[in-house]
Amino acid sequence: MIGSGSFGVALSNLLAENGDVLLYTRRQSVYEQVREKGFHKNQKISPKVNITLDKEEICRNCTLIVPAVTSAGFRSMMRTFSPHLNPEHILIHATKGFNIDLPEGKKLLEIEQLQREQLRTMTQVMMEESIVPRLGCLSGPNLSKEIAKGQPAATVIASRFDEVIRVGKEALQSPRFRVYGSHDVLGVELAGVLKNCLAIASGMLNGMGFGENAKAMLITRGLREMVKIGKMLGSESQAFFGLAGIGDLIATCSSKLSRNFTVGFRLSQGETLSEIMDDMEEVVEGINTTRIANALSNTYNLDTPILNMLHEVLFEDKDLRIGLQELMANDLDLDADYD
Repeated sequence: MIGSGSFGVALSNLLAENGDVLLYTRRQSVYEQVREKGFHKNQKISPKVNITLDKEEICRNCTLIVPAVTSAGFRSMMRTFSPHLNPEHILIHATKGFNIDLPEGKKLLEIEQLQREQLRTMTQVMMEESIVPRLGCLSGPNLSKEIAKGQPAATVIASRFDEVIRVGKEALQSPRFRVYGSHDVLGVELAGVLKNCLAIASGMLNGMGFGENAKAMLITRGLREMVKIGKMLGSESQAFFGLAGIGDLIATCSSKLSRNFTVGFRLSQGETLSEIMDDMEEVVEGINTTRIANALSNTYNLDTPILNMLHEVLFEDKDLRIGLQELMANDLDLDADYD
């Protein structure tokens, strides 16, 4: 396991139910805390999880490697591990975000348009940065705090290779954790990434006192926008209607355990985005994903009013109530418009 965030620790404990686990952290303080106290991120670490600072030890002793680090640090992580990887390894990542190839000297916040060839999923990054052929991703409604409490959950492992899905299932499946398989790697990845934006919007609605009708409208109409972006990026739509899509969307749009939902809720209470980000202990992937989705929508002239409104509220100082009023006035007659 690569990554000692909340989800990385929760996955390590899940994996430990079926075997011994090596958990990699790059932070000396985390290493010492786990060694001394057996706790991290408010989770008790299984005795079958051994923490290490040694990349080579991970690659020497483990065939299955599961990276769960932020999208911003994913490529650099792969570059540091790559010298120790070989074709016998299996990589299944658990990161929900994009890697963007920006012009030299440019930052994401300065980008209004984005071409398809500038965007990479984490599986594509693993392909570019390693010689490992057997790759996959893990995605689904997997709120780390619920998994840490032992509550039942399920996930999807997507890969071109049946062997990767089988090995992932054997490593993770337990009486409390169901694992499904898919060959639609791109669809599963995109669904897991894009739903983070809608979770922010759902937190806003909740904070403003709106009820289940408004949330249902957001989820269904937002799913339509996710599918449109996914198709433009080259994926099929099927994955968006499974666990990694609608399943994850429902969970993160309904739970205060979701970091993205929490950001939206706090924004609706009058806090600024910079204040919230300074206070968050872990990365909120939906923030940058909203920038990326809006730039793609601008470039390819996609009909994504919810994502566009969210971008205006987050980054263009639009009043949330005005944004909602404009959405309600949007002249769109078709219901299940997924074409």
